[in-house]
Amino acid sequence: MKWQQLRAPLRMPLALFFVGAGVWHFVRPAFYLKIMPPYLPWHRELVYLSGAFEIAGGVGILVPSLRRAAGWGLIALLVAVFPANVQMFLDVLADQGWTTWTLILLVRLPLQIPFLLWVWWCMHDAPSS
Repeated sequence: MKWQQLRAPLRMPLALFFVGAGVWHFVRPAFYLKIMPPYLPWHRELVYLSGAFEIAGGVGILVPSLRRAAGWGLIALLVAVFPANVQMFLDVLADQGWTTWTLILLVRLPLQIPFLLWVWWCMHDAPSS
């Protein structure tokens, strides 16, 4: 099996991840509000906006005519929410010190790179043979 043949099937888990994460912004906004960097304004609005963009991007990555725009939107979103991931790590480190959870949050930060690459890869159609 060629790698390009995996592109289409791997879009569905990617889409489900983003749609699910986006829905959680509306179901459990308190979790996301806790990790908002203090220097950002409008915390609740940004939580809801990022959730809406996650849902839209997750759906859009499945629609061929929207796929590329949705992919770039998801990449921008992943970059935009990275400070919240850093904030979560820093808050846990300050509160609990070095624990297993702190280490998981630290290791999670560079894992954003393969996630970005997954979105980038899935936003393209497989080349014609």
